[in-house]
Amino acid sequence: MATTSAGILLYRRIGPHVEVLAVHPGGPLWARKDVGVWSIPKGEYATEEDALTIARREFLEELGMAAPPGDARPLGEVRQKGGKVVTAWALEGNIDVTVVVSNTFEMEWPPRSGNLQEFPEVDRAEWFDIATARTKLIAAQVEFLDRLDEAFTQAR
Repeated sequence: MATTSAGILLYRRIGPHVEVLAVHPGGPLWARKDVGVWSIPKGEYATEEDALTIARREFLEELGMAAPPGDARPLGEVRQKGGKVVTAWALEGNIDVTVVVSNTFEMEWPPRSGNLQEFPEVDRAEWFDIATARTKLIAAQVEFLDRLDEAFTQAR
């Protein structure tokens, strides 16, 4: 059975433009990678759990602040290259990315050294215009941008 994750695609309107929030994975394996490794804030859950509740919890854990209040619009799910199924919701709001504080994880580093080190799950968050986000996000998650854009088009 595939691993399931739930997340929130936070967006804000800057005049006529839309920006989306993405997070960069922490730890030494991702430190020098940029294009195609960013993600929406998300986390794994068991299928019997409420996915939106998990998405809000993971937002808090990865960013150190609660997701803004408001109605979350379902964006459906995508399957990432490794098989993980990600379910997402779009939520309008704004956060200050300069105060992000992520939860941490522990791993052996350097490899085979026997030394355990602690790293942030997310080392930074940034706002990107849609075009830039298309290059930054994990390939499968770009579909969420298309669905968000489609929702805006239908609302006009």
